[in-house]
Amino acid sequence: MNERVLEKLSILADAAKYDVSCSSSGSKRKNENGGVGNAEGMGICHAYTEDGRCVSLLKILLTNHCIFDCAYCVSRKSNDVKRAAFTVQEVVDLTMNFYRRNYIEGLFLSSGIFKDPDYTMERLVTIAKKLRTEEKFNGYIHLKTIPGASDTLMKQAGLYADRLSVNIEMPTELGLKLLAPDKKREDMIRPMTFLKNEIIANKEEQKAVVKVKAPLFAPAGQSTQMVIGATNETDWQVLKLSDGFYKHMNLKRVYYSGYVPISNDSRLPAIGTPVPMVRENRLYQADWLLRFYGFTVDEIVSPDDPFLDMQIDPKLNWALRNLHQFPVDINKADLEVIKRIPGIGIQSAQKIWEARKFKTLTWDHLQKFNIATSRAKYFLNMKVQDFVPKDYTPQQIKNFILSASQTKYAANHSPQLHLF
Repeated sequence: MNERVLEKLSILADAAKYDVSCSSSGSKRKNENGGVGNAEGMGICHAYTEDGRCVSLLKILLTNHCIFDCAYCVSRKSNDVKRAAFTVQEVVDLTMNFYRRNYIEGLFLSSGIFKDPDYTMERLVTIAKKLRTEEKFNGYIHLKTIPGASDTLMKQAGLYADRLSVNIEMPTELGLKLLAPDKKREDMIRPMTFLKNEIIANKEEQKAVVKVKAPLFAPAGQSTQMVIGATNETDWQVLKLSDGFYKHMNLKRVYYSGYVPISNDSRLPAIGTPVPMVRENRLYQADWLLRFYGFTVDEIVSPDDPFLDMQIDPKLNWALRNLHQFPVDINKADLEVIKRIPGIGIQSAQKIWEARKFKTLTWDHLQKFNIATSRAKYFLNMKVQDFVPKDYTPQQIKNFILSASQTKYAANHSPQLHLF
């Protein structure tokens, strides 16, 4: 790899880190002593599949040049940063070289906007097309599509990429107008709708009995990302938007990116006050409840109580606000009720549901199902070893659970004497 391409990779991999649609390991250990390997942050990130596998992706921007001046974006045109742009062939060569060396299993490619959406989108599509048709690359490709690009280019992108995504940017239209006045919400919704319809149509084509199968179109679906905390939207507003995307756009994922202060712009939070990472975490937990646990947004947060509790997870918070629905008889309750018990996840709930067909379950049995016993015991109608159930208030239960968590954390992080 020549020095110029290496410099571009350093710049454009760093600029891509603000896109959280795949997660980086965060390691920056450099090879400075002639040793073996190099964990410097140079564009390789780790993402996870639905079945839990960890895959490595080359995560870069095609360019950090941009015609827009979005206040929250490090690549905005008014920002004084070093600019770079890959050629189409450079991205193709980088991907194949990294893949052949077994560094990566796929490509995550986004971009600033060169001249206009179509000009940029055409280059993203060309890269994916070259990888598929010329290099015979069958690894994973995720393309960040450009809002405002033509349907023709979006259609082509779906034929070569596994997943497509359109960033919604801000949770509210008011926030978008404030921080990105050059952008329009309809330019983001229109391609989402187009992709949804094309994905549905392609699935129907795949079902049809024909001699020649229709080519796949974005088989891993579409996703989006929004910046959290750059404006004063509530968690209720954020989750309402996400819920609408899941229901009406068939999105696979919504990603939440806590705003990182990069400017003294008066429209933005002050430098030195980043969005707490715990807020991102709570939003992902709430998102999980919407997608897999059968919760509605208004059960988790509401217009009257619009923010998630930063001390406890949203399922526990819901349970404490609905103590009249507990304790639950684990041997009689419906599966959907078991899934709502704090400390019991989806897989554990399913195992409990299946196991009780063969015997009446006791606390000793439950401890083998990998549940969080320190939380679950307050919500079960069951004899628990060394625990006497009482009519505790929600605040008392919350305090007990928080205290137990702090004790466990301290025990796991206390200095230990190791004898060899």
